[in-house]
Amino acid sequence: MAKRSPRLRARRVIEGDFDGRPFRFAVVVGRFNEYVTKHLLDGCLNALARHGVRPERIDVVWVPGSFEIPTAARQIATKGIADAVICLGCVIRGDTAHYEHVCEQTARGIAEVGRRTGVPTIFGVLTVDTLEQAIERAGTKMGNAGANAARAAIEMASLATKLTP
Repeated sequence: MAKRSPRLRARRVIEGDFDGRPFRFAVVVGRFNEYVTKHLLDGCLNALARHGVRPERIDVVWVPGSFEIPTAARQIATKGIADAVICLGCVIRGDTAHYEHVCEQTARGIAEVGRRTGVPTIFGVLTVDTLEQAIERAGTKMGNAGANAARAAIEMASLATKLTP
């Protein structure tokens, strides 16, 4: 006899869906490595549109780099102007420890925004060793991380409405 998955034994299953029409989104984009982040943004906006989000329900906020993304995301989340915040950036490893500091603080800051505000805050920041890896994840071999982040934001915004009484 086939083993049942734990999901089938659950009393109730709550999941978000992918209908983006009722939601507002903010996309915070780091300008540093803009060649890559523009492609992430294009993928993100395309995915939002494919899931029914109208352009007037999307705000795009540019910041200097990935390190500044959490600050803008927190301001957006605390003002309640978006149902989800999508954070897009690109950090490419260099020859110093700067890479580790920026990656760690950016990830920690973005996660903290979501935890403290309850607004889904999606991590779409590439942390890569080379420009080639970044390009692969911005729309070539590895798909587009911006599009993946958009779909995660739609699903989490939907889930949030189902979990709120």
